[in-house]
Amino acid sequence: MPQSIDLRDDRLRWYGAIDVQLGDGFVQPWRVPYATRGLFNETLVGAASKGAGVRLAFKTDAREISGTYQAEGGKLDLTVDYGVPKSFALEGQSAFRFGDLPSGEKTVELWTPQGSVFQLKSLELSDGAKLSVFDDRRPKWVTYGSSITHCGAASSPAFTWPAVAARGANFNLTGLGFGGQCHLDSMMARVMRDRPADYLSMKVGINIYGSGSLNIRSFRQAIIGFVQIVREKHPDTPYVVASPVYSPPREETKNAVGFTLQAMREEVHAAVEALRAHGDKHVHYVNGLDLFGPDLAGLLPDQLHPNAEGYVKLGENFLTHAVRKYFANA
Repeated sequence: MPQSIDLRDDRLRWYGAIDVQLGDGFVQPWRVPYATRGLFNETLVGAASKGAGVRLAFKTDAREISGTYQAEGGKLDLTVDYGVPKSFALEGQSAFRFGDLPSGEKTVELWTPQGSVFQLKSLELSDGAKLSVFDDRRPKWVTYGSSITHCGAASSPAFTWPAVAARGANFNLTGLGFGGQCHLDSMMARVMRDRPADYLSMKVGINIYGSGSLNIRSFRQAIIGFVQIVREKHPDTPYVVASPVYSPPREETKNAVGFTLQAMREEVHAAVEALRAHGDKHVHYVNGLDLFGPDLAGLLPDQLHPNAEGYVKLGENFLTHAVRKYFANA
């Protein structure tokens, strides 16, 4: 008979979560501090309730792992020793099961759906299975961005572009991608500042273009201010700042405040150069077109968001143009 695991057991670790809500009969990961969520933009909080990049991790010799949940949809992924994920479709069900797992002790990570609120109600292991802590000592990487970092169209949570890059670099990921909500909010800079990190990155511009939330006067300054807040606790951490990826109808078309994506890339580059000129030699610019350029336009079904294949390509390109270039020893 399967053995039930107390969801508050300190041998269970929620990696990639900023906070965990201990509810009445459930636990839910959050990507902003739960107790102070009222200080954040309300729509951003909605996006932060969805666990992109969040994993429940532990070591076990169980041959079967199961549980119950409440979720809006999406998939739950399971990886064993960072291997090829197994996926379970959540919609229309309330219980999951992963069977036929390898024998012996192994590291298990359950990746929560990137585009759905996920509340775990119970967790069970094979009868007699051992459970121990997985202390993830891999380099910690924190990345911030828009829906293109949230990756709603990825095939499953372990195949968002940050997950692809983290797996390729052997990083412990914290993904702060929020659909429609990457506006260089100072509260998000504080979250990044307070998060342990060996590497930092952000890809900024597309949400700001879409809403006209910043203009030619304020965009560059907002980037500089955001980085400077993060630098209060991470003065020398390698930090990549990437400009928008390719979006054909927005490249030369001015938005409500007169910005084009081409102009935004120039401003992101200028912000990074200003920071470097004032002594920050560990901040680096990456052109978004190197991550996802015109050559991949066929993987943009709405001419803005990559499809599942496109997100994998973006993750692979981030490894090439950011991780291997600017993250030493990665």
